[in-house]
Amino acid sequence: MVTLSNLSFLVLIFLGILSSSHGQLQLNFYSKSCPKAEKLIQDYVQKHIPNAPSLAAALLRMHFHDCFVRGCDASVLLNSTSSTGNQTEKVAIPNQTLRGFSFIDGVKKIVEAECPGVVSCADIVALVARDSVVVTGGPFWNVPTGRRDGRISNASEALADIPAPTSNFTRLQSSFAKKGLDLKDLVLLSGAHTIGISHCPSFSTRLYNFTGTFGTQDPSLDSEYAANLKARKCKSLNDNTTIVEMDPGSFRTFDLSYFKLLLKRRGLFQSDAALLTSSTTKSFIDQLVQGSLKEFYVEFAKAMEKMGKIEVKTGSNGEIRKQCAIVN
Repeated sequence: MVTLSNLSFLVLIFLGILSSSHGQLQLNFYSKSCPKAEKLIQDYVQKHIPNAPSLAAALLRMHFHDCFVRGCDASVLLNSTSSTGNQTEKVAIPNQTLRGFSFIDGVKKIVEAECPGVVSCADIVALVARDSVVVTGGPFWNVPTGRRDGRISNASEALADIPAPTSNFTRLQSSFAKKGLDLKDLVLLSGAHTIGISHCPSFSTRLYNFTGTFGTQDPSLDSEYAANLKARKCKSLNDNTTIVEMDPGSFRTFDLSYFKLLLKRRGLFQSDAALLTSSTTKSFIDQLVQGSLKEFYVEFAKAMEKMGKIEVKTGSNGEIRKQCAIVN
């Protein structure tokens, strides 16, 4: 006999099944529709990234910048269109130093040849970021798939939503909270600065013009490190071409060195130094430094999985772009 409580329970189960098939990311989402997709992506990464290992950091950053604007929907890949005059995320200041777009196009081409119109650019960005980090010896994390591609991309939103390297703690906390990420996620995801490079404009005001008066330096920056940067890297406030490692001496290795340098006041950006201004984030950093590399990897993986689910489009939302740089 079906009682009212049984019936409501069955309805709940049915609704649960419905929502999990329409609107939830899942591991091996393409197992039936394009079974070779993830292997093809992994093989492409394993073939090309060892020849250009610095791309791993660039592709990880692309994934982050994509997810922070309209969710992880590949809106960062869209080209501006002269017909509409729309300036896309790609041209916004935070994204002008992004690279790896042609790499994503290369992956998309191979996947499209295997299964036309099935695998989204958003999933490709998420999978490539993970696979690139793994190939360079960094942590593995699960990437559930099923994201669909967005059709809207605005430069103004990128400028508003992507945390700037000049951000203070309050700004960082609110930027992350808006995306459903907490202070622990903030610390862990900042840990991605253990690999990769930056350019002088992202931090040179700390060296030359901190208070708005030329010649002033950020007192929170270790003076010896600052002197070294001025003498060997960013020799003037106008230098916008010199490349600087975010984790000097270890910028190709996914390790705890970034956090150790932070505690010595040698974080490159104001946003790095800001992590020491809150007792909560400072204690997370202390715990990471005192722990093992394996523990950092486990925690970083959790934060990346969480980030990869920000405001995703699934089910019938969005589209599967044929080319990543243009809407269908």
